[in-house]
Amino acid sequence: MNTAETLQFKPLSNYQPMSLHGVNATRLVRLQKLNANGDARVLTYARCAKDVVYFVNEFCVTYDPREKVSHLPFTLFDKQKDFLRWLEAREAGEEDGVAEKCRDVGFTWLCCAYAVHGWLFRQGFRCGFGSRKLELVDKIGDPACIFEKMRFILDNLPHWMRPKDYSADYCKIINRDNGASISGEGGDNIGRGDRSSIYFVDEAAFLERSQRVDAALSQTSRCKIWVSTPNGQGNAFYRKRFSGNYSVFTFGWRDDPRKGEAWYEKQKRELDPVTLAQEVDIDYSASVEGIAIPAVWVRAAVEYQGASENGELRAALDIAAEGGDSNVLGFRRGAKVLFPILDWNGVSTTYTAAKAREECALRGVVALNYDAGGGYGEPVAQMGKAENLGFTVFGLNGGESPSLRFWPDSRTSKDKFVNARAEWWYLLRERFRKTWEVVNEGAEFPPDELISIPNDATLIQQLSMPMMEVSETGKIRIESKDRMRARGVKSPDKADMLAYLFVERSPFIFSVA
Repeated sequence: MNTAETLQFKPLSNYQPMSLHGVNATRLVRLQKLNANGDARVLTYARCAKDVVYFVNEFCVTYDPREKVSHLPFTLFDKQKDFLRWLEAREAGEEDGVAEKCRDVGFTWLCCAYAVHGWLFRQGFRCGFGSRKLELVDKIGDPACIFEKMRFILDNLPHWMRPKDYSADYCKIINRDNGASISGEGGDNIGRGDRSSIYFVDEAAFLERSQRVDAALSQTSRCKIWVSTPNGQGNAFYRKRFSGNYSVFTFGWRDDPRKGEAWYEKQKRELDPVTLAQEVDIDYSASVEGIAIPAVWVRAAVEYQGASENGELRAALDIAAEGGDSNVLGFRRGAKVLFPILDWNGVSTTYTAAKAREECALRGVVALNYDAGGGYGEPVAQMGKAENLGFTVFGLNGGESPSLRFWPDSRTSKDKFVNARAEWWYLLRERFRKTWEVVNEGAEFPPDELISIPNDATLIQQLSMPMMEVSETGKIRIESKDRMRARGVKSPDKADMLAYLFVERSPFIFSVA
C-alpha cells in the first residue's frame, strides 16, 4: 500500500513518498478515516482554522534528509507551541517582535507553518518573507530555502484541505479561493512588496543594509518578526534585541527536548568556539573583544553544583528611575544565586522599597545591598532606618572610590580601578573565571570563591553586555549605562544586581588570593 496515495498526499517529485514510519500509526488511521468521512472533515477543517497549533500537530509534515525516513510529522514540543502562540499575539496586537534562536530547533519550519495556516484559513491574509539573499528565500528544488518548505507543507496536506484554486510558484504562493498570498523578497528589495498582515525577516542579524530594510518595512506591515541567530553586537538586530522596545522570544537548545548534554558536547567537538557561541549558545559577544565577563564563563556557572551554598541569606536590589528600567531583586546563599530573580517596573521608588522589604522579610534575609547612586534609593535608605526591620540595609554607590583591597600584583583597588563599580564587576568576573576553570580545566578553588546562577535567559545575556577597558591612567573601568545606551544596549539591570549581591561590606584591609 502506498501511504501517499492512501492519504491522497501529493509529494514533491524530488522527495521520497511518505512512509508509515514517517507518519505515526495513530495519525495515519485518523487521516484515513477523515478521507472517508465528509462530516468529520468539515469539523476538522473548522478546528484547524481556529487553532494553528492543532493544525500543525495534526496535518503538517517536515523534511529532514539526515533522518532514515526523511518525511516527519510536525509533532510540536512545548516551546514550539509557545512560539506559535507568541506569533499570534504579535499579529493580533499589530506589534513587532524579535525572535533569537539556536540552530536546528525548527524555527524556519514554524514560521512557514504559521504562514501556511494563515494562507489556508484567513480571508485576504498577506504574509511576506525576506532575507539577505533571494536564494535563501526561494530556490526551486532546494529544501533548505523558505518557499520550498512551504510548498512541501502544502503538497503533503490531504487533498480536501488544500484550496481548489491555488498556485505555489517562485516567491509567490496564491490562494485564489480566499484572496490570501505569501510573497518573498531578498537583498535590498526586502519590504518593497505588497502590504502584509505579518512579515518575517529571516537571519536579520546578517542583513547588509538594515537601515534600508527598516525604512522599507515601516510601511509594509504593522507586525514585523525579526528572526536570527546572533552575529555579534554591531548590527540592528542586536540593538532591537536589547533595546527594551520589542517583545523578545528566546529559543535555546535547552528548550528542545530532542537535545541534551550529549548533543551539546558533540557540537562543542565539531564547531569552532565562535560558531558554537553564536549559533548554539545565542551568544552576542562571541566575536567581541573587551567583554567584561565572557559568555563561555557565564554558561559554566549556570546551575553549577560545586559552589558553596553555606551561610545566611543575602539580597541585592537594583533600583530603576520611576517609569524607567526594571527594578531587580535577587538573593543568594553563599555562592549560589537563588531562583527566581524578581523584577518589576512602572512603579514608584516608594513602592519598590516596600516590595523589597516585604520580599526580604518573607525569606528571612540578613542583609540587603541596594543601588544608592542616582538619588533613586532614598525610600530604601529610609526603610533601612525603620525599627524592627529584621535585616541590615547597605547603600552602594558605584561612582565612589574603590575599597582597600590588596591584589596579587601588589596594587590596591584604588590603584587598579576607576571606581567602585569597576571593582564590583571585576570581582564578579573573577568568580565566573574561576568557575569556568573548575568546570573546563579541572582547577581547584574554594567553593565560596565560585558562583552558581539560575538559568535566567535575561541575566545570562546581560552579564556579557558591558565592555571592560583600561583608562588613560592605567585603571580598569566598566562601560557606563549611558555609553551602553548610546550603542543601543538596554541597561543590564539583572547583571548589575548580581554585582551588588556579592559586594562584601568590611572596614578592614584585606587581600585577594
